[in-house]
Amino acid sequence: MVPPMETGMSTPRETFLRLVNGVCDGPYEDLADLYAEETHVTHPFHPLGPPPLRSRGELHEHFTAPPTVPRTLNRKPVDIRIHETADPEVIVAEFAYQGRVEETGEAFTVPCVFVMRIRDGLIIESRDYIDHIASARAWGQLDSLLAALRPR
Repeated sequence: MVPPMETGMSTPRETFLRLVNGVCDGPYEDLADLYAEETHVTHPFHPLGPPPLRSRGELHEHFTAPPTVPRTLNRKPVDIRIHETADPEVIVAEFAYQGRVEETGEAFTVPCVFVMRIRDGLIIESRDYIDHIASARAWGQLDSLLAALRPR
């Protein structure tokens, strides 16, 4: 389990930072612990329109599923800007995952904007706007994504 902050319950900012750093550094098995048992996570710009992730269990599967193409991404979150809103539970975070594919040396940048509702240190809702084309390219999945988008 991801350990709580030393000073008590995590703020929305701290929870977000633990998430994006955990996505880069792991352990992936612990990332779902940042979410409430019942949650609602969507990827509105995903070209294939996957269903929302609604539980900690679904998020655990999401974070621990092996990639369809075996690749190692050495990445870190960069250019982080966190905007607090009038609602103390809601933040808007702009950032990018930036790094290099270990197997090929290819550099990548994946821009993202997350709109998150975080209550009592746990993510209860998140809309994750990710550049899915850049992500698919980094993971070596661009051809399969394009094939899935072609009319049958």
